Amino acid sequence: MGKVEGEEHTLVLRLIKGDQQAFDMLYRRHNAAMVRFCAGIVPARDIAEEITQETWVAVLSRIDLFEGRSSLASWIYAILINKARTRARREGRTVSFDDQLGESPFAMAFDGRGRWRTVPELWEELTPERHVEGRSVLHHVAAAIEMLPPAQRAVMILRGQQELDPAEVCALLGISEGNMRVLLHRARLAVRNALDAVNNIN
Repeated sequence: MGKVEGEEHTLVLRLIKGDQQAFDMLYRRHNAAMVRFCAGIVPARDIAEEITQETWVAVLSRIDLFEGRSSLASWIYAILINKARTRARREGRTVSFDDQLGESPFAMAFDGRGRWRTVPELWEELTPERHVEGRSVLHHVAAAIEMLPPAQRAVMILRGQQELDPAEVCALLGISEGNMRVLLHRARLAVRNALDAVNNIN
């Protein structure tokens, strides 16, 4: 199966055999992020949820065709993106992931190579144990991600949350690695600023 090895290889084999527990695990791992990702492409969240469910149906029906040329997550998101873009076109909506690198409120945080001018606090500190206004930081992170422009949201989810390889993210979105890095930095800064704003209210 190409690049698929170890745990992922075992998971794919279990899915091919119709293992419900394997699917449940995969669903819990990706579904919420898939809906958030898709909602950045289509005009409404209920449509994003519908397309995500269609994607899961496609994943289960095609899993025996998965060749392992990329990670399983990358393959799933490729199906999701194709379905979302098809639906968006039907709704008269076009989303490009490569057109949002102009000036933004966060541009001054980066140098000419897309690197931090001042490195923010480590993101590893954002653990489920930290709370803002009595709710999990992760809840606020998810809400902030949903407010990001489509390109930033897509990169934040694929690279920042799903931890896909940079090459896979660039291939899925049709962007350069430099573009991806800048979008990811801007997305992280926007989310951090949103969390800071909530903290300052307290």
